[in-house]
Amino acid sequence: MKTYLPSMFIVERDSDRCIQCKVCVNQCSFNVHSFDASENAVVSDEKNCVGCHRCVVFCPTGALNIRRNTLDYRDNYNWRPENIEDILKQAETGGVLLTGMGNDKAYRVYWDHMVLNASQVTNPSIDPLREPMELVTYLGRKPDRIEFDSHTHKLTTVMPPQVRLSLPVMFSAMSYGAVSLNVQKSLAKAAEQTGTFWNTGEGGLHSSLYKYAANTIVQVASGRFGVHSDYLNAGRIVEIKIGQGAKPGIGGHLPGEKVTAEVSHTRMIPRGTDALSPAPQHDIYSIEDLSQLIYAIKEATNYEKLVSVKIAAVHNSAAIASGIVRAGADMIVIDGLRGSTGAAPKIIRDNVGIPIEMALAAVDTRLREENIRNQASLVIAGGIRNSGDIAKAIALGADAVYIGTAALMALGCTACQQCHTGKCAWGICTSDLALTKRINPEIGARRLSNLLRSWAIELKDILGGMGINALESLRGNRLHLRGVDLSDTEMKILGIRPIGA
Repeated sequence: MKTYLPSMFIVERDSDRCIQCKVCVNQCSFNVHSFDASENAVVSDEKNCVGCHRCVVFCPTGALNIRRNTLDYRDNYNWRPENIEDILKQAETGGVLLTGMGNDKAYRVYWDHMVLNASQVTNPSIDPLREPMELVTYLGRKPDRIEFDSHTHKLTTVMPPQVRLSLPVMFSAMSYGAVSLNVQKSLAKAAEQTGTFWNTGEGGLHSSLYKYAANTIVQVASGRFGVHSDYLNAGRIVEIKIGQGAKPGIGGHLPGEKVTAEVSHTRMIPRGTDALSPAPQHDIYSIEDLSQLIYAIKEATNYEKLVSVKIAAVHNSAAIASGIVRAGADMIVIDGLRGSTGAAPKIIRDNVGIPIEMALAAVDTRLREENIRNQASLVIAGGIRNSGDIAKAIALGADAVYIGTAALMALGCTACQQCHTGKCAWGICTSDLALTKRINPEIGARRLSNLLRSWAIELKDILGGMGINALESLRGNRLHLRGVDLSDTEMKILGIRPIGA
């Protein structure tokens, strides 16, 4: 017996406006629209619609509208339509439900329950249009103290490797294959233009992108896809990926249909095979193992690169982060439960991990209590949406943030959650050459650069309104934050006071 699943979206076509131009047919990669020669009309198969809105945007006459099909079941808070439909799908297929993007459940977004301080009379604000504002951030291990030559006033302390960010925002790890090459070119070009970094993800580095080495972070995951000595030396930072926010503890997965000839060459795996990163890093079964890997990478890169370790935000992130610092890492990356991915089991994405806000506060507090906060930079990821989130993250203790979904949205992503299918209508999460052409790297880089410049202006406005002229004065200063509609326990973990206090 085949189960009938209702369409998730309804396609509305205005027959008076539709001119049968077939633009929607050509633009849709999910085979929703087709031309019926017998009827001499374009028709739509709603069951294939994923709500990406590509057809709506490109319809020259505005004849199309896509809306959610709010199919009514009997009211039942426990057995909601999503739960029923997931069971029907699994009863039909016997498989694990995959999805893309980040956690979309109604967990509390703590950024929206924190507000920033502002200056008034006794601490006057600063006009960022007329006075200098400093957003530059340096990532890397900082010494406990620095010494200068008393005669030349030059620094005599030997500094560990440092990297300079023009603003505290970097592009998160998105691997080749999970996203198209044109997306990575857009990210790399934008990073170069704005003085920040992009991350290769765990899929190796395409030969055309080595020229962006000065703005590249290369990642080493458990599958070691595309990892070799030239790759390790191709970036300014080497990142060891242990976990990610969308799927803590289960490794990585790139479906075989996305492993084209170019992807297989870059990742050094057979064409058309699933790229599965093992759940554990088989090099790492203890902090001592992690330390050995960190220093092996430092040896391989002549101690000239920062070594970063990326983990998912989980309940004991603070203790893990302490061990990572003591193992010799120069940078810790924590990815929260709203972090996105190209493919993850839906049940893992929706139920495993903790919000990044809580993990960040706990880690920063632990490292300060142990007097080792200066020994590693702290970068967070997982659902950063705007400059307000960034400012709050810095106040909670982050040195910088990664953005992934926001960057893809700047390129056109509408979060339709079909990344794992390889059919992305916007040419983002696909290896289909016909679809990847929909991203122009020059235009993509310009849009990403515009986004970061806009956020930089807003960050300066936020700092100026707080009476601060340098980002460094905000970092870890939780007195600038107040909690709104939070419990005493939540505010204690975050280390902030309630509004009015």
